[in-house]
Amino acid sequence: MGFYMKTSISIMAVAVSLTLISTMLLAKEARYPEFGNGRIEQNLVKSKNYMVSSANPYASEAGMRVLAKGGSAIDAAIAVQMVLTLVEPESSGIGGGAFALYWDKANKSLQSFDGREKAPMAADGKLFQQDGKNMNWWNALAGGRAVGVPGVVAMMEKVHQQHGKLPWAELFDDAIKLSEDGFEISPKLGASIARGTNPALGRYEASWNYFFPDGQPLRAGVIKKNPELAMTFRRIALLGSSGFYKGQIALDIVNAARNTAADNPGLITIEDMLAYEAIERPPVCAPYKTFKICGMGPPTSGGMTVIQILKLLEGKNLSQYKPLSVEAVHLFTQAGKLAYADRGKYMADDDFVAVPVEGLIDANYLAERAKLIGLEDMGKASPGIPPNADANWLVSKSPEQPSTTHFSIVDKAGNGFSMTSSIEMAFGSTVMVHGFLLNNQLTDFSFSEEKNGVLIANRVQPGKRPRSSMSPFMVFDENDNLSMVIGSPGGSRIINYVAKTMLGVLEWDMDIQSAISLPHFVNRNGGTDLEKNTDAAMLKGELEALGHQVSVRDLNSGLHGITINSEGLQGGADPRRVGRAMGQ
Repeated sequence: MGFYMKTSISIMAVAVSLTLISTMLLAKEARYPEFGNGRIEQNLVKSKNYMVSSANPYASEAGMRVLAKGGSAIDAAIAVQMVLTLVEPESSGIGGGAFALYWDKANKSLQSFDGREKAPMAADGKLFQQDGKNMNWWNALAGGRAVGVPGVVAMMEKVHQQHGKLPWAELFDDAIKLSEDGFEISPKLGASIARGTNPALGRYEASWNYFFPDGQPLRAGVIKKNPELAMTFRRIALLGSSGFYKGQIALDIVNAARNTAADNPGLITIEDMLAYEAIERPPVCAPYKTFKICGMGPPTSGGMTVIQILKLLEGKNLSQYKPLSVEAVHLFTQAGKLAYADRGKYMADDDFVAVPVEGLIDANYLAERAKLIGLEDMGKASPGIPPNADANWLVSKSPEQPSTTHFSIVDKAGNGFSMTSSIEMAFGSTVMVHGFLLNNQLTDFSFSEEKNGVLIANRVQPGKRPRSSMSPFMVFDENDNLSMVIGSPGGSRIINYVAKTMLGVLEWDMDIQSAISLPHFVNRNGGTDLEKNTDAAMLKGELEALGHQVSVRDLNSGLHGITINSEGLQGGADPRRVGRAMGQ
């Protein structure tokens, strides 16, 4: 019997179980779309008490079970992420990193947490260079060279120590059981393997044996067990993060990155593992009309760039236009060009680089930048000079990949959690150890450290965290009440996806599901991308008449969001992927 026909009520009281069962059965009856080529129907989910929206029904169920037992938002998040490590290995896991926001309703306190991977202390600006030239990105991604010190476990433990209600060890129960008993391979995962989304997958023995049993790629519908990962979860459940960063797991991570992947060895050491620390950083917030919008600061660029896009559009009266009108899409893309121009020049790990955070979201600065938005496409935008900025930094690029995940959670007490998690390229470095994959996040650095003697902000440095586009966000109303939790995977397009969805709710009065489902339109300071097989694609000719260079393509986001109002919670999940919002 397949995953979508199973039920499990053993750990919940009967009264709660009956409601949860009906919700979960609806989720299990849904069909997965074909990977990157299709949509599933997603309906707005409403609830009164608590909600989880994540990238896989198994994970949403695990989070719901924790919330049903009285767990907090971080308790549920740990259960969700551990299950995603098992069932969505192409997108995230404990071998990667994450950024998260936590809202403590009782204390009206918003915190942000940085669990981004770090470069080994032996790494420098020559990490991705050979014979004085930058490596080909495809040659850099696989093996140990691009493996950063993973941050997910340390970050989640840090938040749990502050806000957890249930014992740490209990939060691994679902992930352990699924790892031992088996889970159903989704068509998304099966297609990712079969289509060679990461052409290096299977290059190394452990990942070959796991993803290509009997020499054939795992197929959708197959029940897959991962006893090695179950043992890893048991160790972390018992010992906490020290079970990951110390001892045998840490030693084997180092050995796998340096020696197993001998064709492209890494520099990570046991000292790098022992020294890793997740960091609590100040969130980045700005007013948007009657709302307050809040995201993560550096080393992710997502928070500031999303805020820039919305602030650049604040005076454009977007609500007068329909969401898929040529006027609205044109304005959005031009704001995107200006924001991405600043992103490319100024944003990096501000433990190493003086990022002008306040200057980049300064209202007067952005009001002047907004004057550059005209009736025709502006072409390639140049970065501005925000207050307190070092204008000498050189613009850089890094080819971030869309294999990431996001989940949003609100617990019964009204606390919220927004977390975006990644291992970078689909299946990361393809190096597998103890049942999980290691990231290749160091490819998010610029491969060049300078050009003509001018330094690049996002260059590789020892112990530095690479720039990201991950954009976990929260929105608050005029009374400082949490009103939205949102985020998405999607590489550097994440910023566009999140900004569009927030505007759908804040400007066009959409419910969260409709805003998530709204076809995508994207600009990263280049051409304009319109989502294939949607009404957005019909704007191609009109936008070209305004000077846009337009591509119509798959834009496979993974938005998962929750809104809160006087009537309760509303949740949405992205029809482009396989997730599910569930509530009670």
